[in-house]
Amino acid sequence: MPVHQTKLTVRTSGQGTYEITDALAREVKRSGVRNGLVTVFCQHTSCSLVIMENADPSARRDLEAWLNRLVPENDPLFEHTTEGPDDMPSHIKMALTRTSETVPVGDGDLLLGTWQGVFLWEHRRASHSRNVIVTVLGE
Repeated sequence: MPVHQTKLTVRTSGQGTYEITDALAREVKRSGVRNGLVTVFCQHTSCSLVIMENADPSARRDLEAWLNRLVPENDPLFEHTTEGPDDMPSHIKMALTRTSETVPVGDGDLLLGTWQGVFLWEHRRASHSRNVIVTVLGE
């Protein structure tokens, strides 16, 4: 079974969602895999991955706002605050969401739903370069 693996670098400019669907689709094409799976894995503990609505950005903004209310900055009970008030909240947000996603591949295309996209979700306020490992396997 052929396996294609690469590392994508996603540059963020602070908290928010960054769509990586097109980059994943390009890697599926490069792999030559017609039918199989693509797995995406984020190598960080303060950002995550999510499959979410990609047509209306307000859906992602609402999700981000909800998670910010659930895990607010400056909680006096947080001990791990070395890197600032968004440090521990970003780790909790990552733990509550996902560090990997798997999408089926059919006829050489991602088999996402009509309104689905794959996003890196940056939980830190500062800009970062994030590594995402993409593994395509199949036939």
